[in-house]
Amino acid sequence: MFPGGEAAAAAPPAGGSPGGRVSQPGGRCCAGSFSSQICNQHNAEAPNLEQVFHRMAQTEPNLDHDVLWFLLPSYWAKMVVALISFLCFANSYDGDFVFDDSEAIINNKDLRAETPLGDLWHHDFWGSKLSSNTSHKSYRPLTVLTFRINYLFAGGFYPVGFHVINIILHCTISVLMVDVFSILLGGLQFSNKGRRLNLAPKTSLLAALLFAVHPVHTECVAGIVGRADLLCALFFLLSFLGYCKAFRENKDGHNFSIFWVLVSVILGAVAMLCKEQGITILGLNAVFDALVINKLNVLELIQKLLHKDKSLENAGLLRKGLLFRITLLMSGGASILYIRWRIMGTGPPAFTEVDNPASFADSLFVRAINYNYYYSLNAWLLLCPWWLCFDWSMGCIPLIKSVSDWRIIALAALWFCLIGLIGQALCSEDSHKRRILTLGLGFLIIPFLPASNLFFRVGFVIAERVIYLPSIGYCILFTYGFSLLSKQAKKKKILAVAVFGILLINVMRCALRSSQWRSEEQLFRSALSVCPLNAKVHYNVGKNLADKGNQSAAIKYYREAVRLNPKYVHAMNNLGNILKERNELQEAEELLSLAVQIQPDFAAAWMNLGIVQNSLRRFEEAEQSYWTAIKHRKKYPDCYYNLGRLYADLNRHIDALNAWRNATVLKPEHSLAWNNMIILLDNTGNLAQAEAVGREALGLIPNDHSLMFSLANVLGKSQKYKESEALFLKAIKANPNAASYHGNLAVLYHRWGNLDLAKKHYEVSLKLDPVAPGTKENYNLLRRKLEQLQKKGGA
Repeated sequence: MFPGGEAAAAAPPAGGSPGGRVSQPGGRCCAGSFSSQICNQHNAEAPNLEQVFHRMAQTEPNLDHDVLWFLLPSYWAKMVVALISFLCFANSYDGDFVFDDSEAIINNKDLRAETPLGDLWHHDFWGSKLSSNTSHKSYRPLTVLTFRINYLFAGGFYPVGFHVINIILHCTISVLMVDVFSILLGGLQFSNKGRRLNLAPKTSLLAALLFAVHPVHTECVAGIVGRADLLCALFFLLSFLGYCKAFRENKDGHNFSIFWVLVSVILGAVAMLCKEQGITILGLNAVFDALVINKLNVLELIQKLLHKDKSLENAGLLRKGLLFRITLLMSGGASILYIRWRIMGTGPPAFTEVDNPASFADSLFVRAINYNYYYSLNAWLLLCPWWLCFDWSMGCIPLIKSVSDWRIIALAALWFCLIGLIGQALCSEDSHKRRILTLGLGFLIIPFLPASNLFFRVGFVIAERVIYLPSIGYCILFTYGFSLLSKQAKKKKILAVAVFGILLINVMRCALRSSQWRSEEQLFRSALSVCPLNAKVHYNVGKNLADKGNQSAAIKYYREAVRLNPKYVHAMNNLGNILKERNELQEAEELLSLAVQIQPDFAAAWMNLGIVQNSLRRFEEAEQSYWTAIKHRKKYPDCYYNLGRLYADLNRHIDALNAWRNATVLKPEHSLAWNNMIILLDNTGNLAQAEAVGREALGLIPNDHSLMFSLANVLGKSQKYKESEALFLKAIKANPNAASYHGNLAVLYHRWGNLDLAKKHYEVSLKLDPVAPGTKENYNLLRRKLEQLQKKGGA
């Protein structure tokens, strides 16, 4: 969409960042302030171009001048970046759906073809209605749309296609970063033909490589829900490059393309529809305009404002076009935010204390000091991305409650560095340094603001995915620091080897971290050493073990989760469930009772408590627990199913049938509820009703072998032997190792008079289950009958 730049070892003008436009003879146009001589020589592609640029570099600041790094043509630089970014995350292509992928993709009805496309614009990222008070309020319809397209093309929930798209997106973004960094580090310059020049080919390549291989990006690339960050970043960068194109035809420092400014605003809106951070690009475009296009000196402007200097126009603020462009950006941003607020429908989402404990602290001091500590940890993840974790909540980072806490040193170090950088960005006499430091800090801080807790409470302590965009600023500052060190260093090779080593270590760390994101077991276990105090980590390890049938190990991790967080109701609920299955009913009841006491609207815990009470034969309490669960979650088919079982135990057959019918209305594919209705009607002699219910169920779930089996039993009793036989055989084909299927088919043949077939299936049933109740007796009866027939035949 946007052309790449031409690599040129030129430098920006001395004493100022490239910003003003100089009209050139013969239609030459520049977005910076190169002399007409240099611009014309480049346009003519003079043989001595490199020598001219070299002479200019001796008097003008140039990041590439003292840097010992690879100098590649633009095309090859992008190819190298694409290849290396691909190698970092390629091993995640065949990973599973992990962690949040389950809720955002597998359980998200917005991905299904039966859900109208229009619903995507009224639902949040997780498929809930935005108007609901329980909605997460994360409005990312374009990201969900790409998930839906993935699902439709793959023909189901096959993770490979989802992962491949994420890898391709990161490679594309990394390639675009070559162009972006060439502008941010080298300035904005165009040739006569309108092609943008890359004035910092070596440093822009280094910065793009740093971005491409940063391990903190693994969550965004290897975790499928990270696509929201990737798509947001893609349109974020396209918006920035589009804004730069607005100045391609500028000849006098005043002309610009309104069209491209508006395109930039639209692309910013698209970025926000992928993830909320996208809106921040409009602010960054304004900063870029002021610093690069208009060469604004912020400190000088502040001084003139304080002294009410009338020469503000010379300071760059009132130059023709700047205020108009900023007005367009601000108006566009305000309109987008207003529409977003209207769509959201209600207030901000309701998070719990375990999600973000600092935001619930009563003391403003405690909140402020912990927010700043979180900022320092985010900065550390950018500097040293070795300790990475899928979740940093639930006690992973204990609150700082006193100034005597040694961790105060971390936020002091953060602000010491920030104040030093801000001071240099404002007060340095070197305009080139001012520009790069301000842009670096801008790209570091502004995209992070939505996650900073400054404007609204967020639902996490630290989230590696939100650092994807701020890492652009980190790469700018790192590269600029490297260039300064290279300028001072006598042994530049050692410095270059050190940076190359950092890149190589990051590549290996990305590959290792990507492999950990391939499965939930590896992902959750990798977090145990990073956040041993995080109750959610232990909970997820326990849940993963329970899903695999390792209940004993799961109990250990669930107990640890409850120990670390005594109010962790989900851990209590799951632990209670396992104890219930192991018939440790007393402790299960205690845990589930505590869970509903802590969270009275926890419907799942109420239902499980009812199941335990039912097992303890406390039927009235169980019934009350079930109805309490349904009160808090009106559409709860599983609870209606369990309520029906309770009524069946109490011989309240009509109530049982009504409860199961409610379950099937809420969830038409609820096989267990359908089966119980058929069996109850069969056992009470209502064969016609049982047959009708069975046919209705099979019409909705045609491939369910248990329903085929139940209906076949009913049809056999109704002497519809042929149809019954067909259903039995179909059920056996779907599940050939079910002893009861063969046993009941044998009974059908026995009644029907097909004794040889009856004998065959009795024998298969007994082979599969030698102690099957009734089968052995029926088989013995058949054998006696066959012996009698043989004797009669012999007589």
